[in-house]
Amino acid sequence: MDLPVEGPISPMLAKLQTEIPAGEGWLYEPKWDGFRSIVFRDGDEVQIWSRQEKPLNRYFPELPAILRASLPERSVVDGEIIVSVDGKLDFDALQLRIHPAASRAEKLSQEIPAGFVAFDLLAIDDRDLMATPFAERRELLEKHLTTTAEVSVTPQTSDLAAARAWLQSDGGIGLEAGLIAKQTDLLYKPKSRAMVKVKKLRTADTVVGGYRLNKAGDGVGALLLGVYDGDVLQYVGHTSSFKAAERRDLLELMRSIEGGESFGKGRSPGGQSRWASAKEDPWIAVEPKLVCEVSFDKMQQERFRHAATFLHWRTDKAPEECTWDQLTA
Repeated sequence: MDLPVEGPISPMLAKLQTEIPAGEGWLYEPKWDGFRSIVFRDGDEVQIWSRQEKPLNRYFPELPAILRASLPERSVVDGEIIVSVDGKLDFDALQLRIHPAASRAEKLSQEIPAGFVAFDLLAIDDRDLMATPFAERRELLEKHLTTTAEVSVTPQTSDLAAARAWLQSDGGIGLEAGLIAKQTDLLYKPKSRAMVKVKKLRTADTVVGGYRLNKAGDGVGALLLGVYDGDVLQYVGHTSSFKAAERRDLLELMRSIEGGESFGKGRSPGGQSRWASAKEDPWIAVEPKLVCEVSFDKMQQERFRHAATFLHWRTDKAPEECTWDQLTA
């Protein structure tokens, strides 16, 4: 490829806040429930990269043709891969698309085809737009992207009342009940948390560092969760909202990654706290490889005050992305 922006690059990220930023120069977009990705198109060649700078073409064989029909001939576009089932966004179905077998990936592309929502334009023709204000990048994106049934530009508003309405609604299509706020003069800065994210529900991406067995010993009783504070995984609580069959499946998964060290000694499941008791069941450490998103009500003494609710696995995120700052917003 011969584009003014070379790939792969990491996308610009958002910091979590509890209130919608208001004032002059703010633009608001709904938050989508998909896989963040950056697409590079140079003529017939299309490369799709994940937020972790990993290639995604093999998992979504239908997307290159779809994107060629929509994206400018020479361009770099930031956006999100989505899957809809019965007219609703379905993140669990999207995660099924990450399958190592090419034959299975092809079959899934027909059974649960993906689409793409464009957020930002980083390059077009011979122009590198990353140092161009966001408002201008957005205008160029709307002008040059061809909307189809599979590819669209995310809605946007400067109206705070409309933004508040988006925050309370899933838009009728299963949006994540959240907002992304960007300033009109925002330059594109890979990896930086220069945007703002606001969610109706408090959620966190956490790393599974261990588990406890259920009373019968034939399944997982609870997953033990942590986030990184620097390079140390600190325990923040647990989730146990699973059905009986799920507990047995989870036990098989946990046993496949047992061993090693996970949580730091400062805050670990066995440490002294108001949550601990002399009869607390022992826990089993696992390699900190798996990321899951959970919802929670509030933090107390640097832990979830109550058990968190498991939402779904986040196969699109690396463990080191699960940091303490998301819990301090």
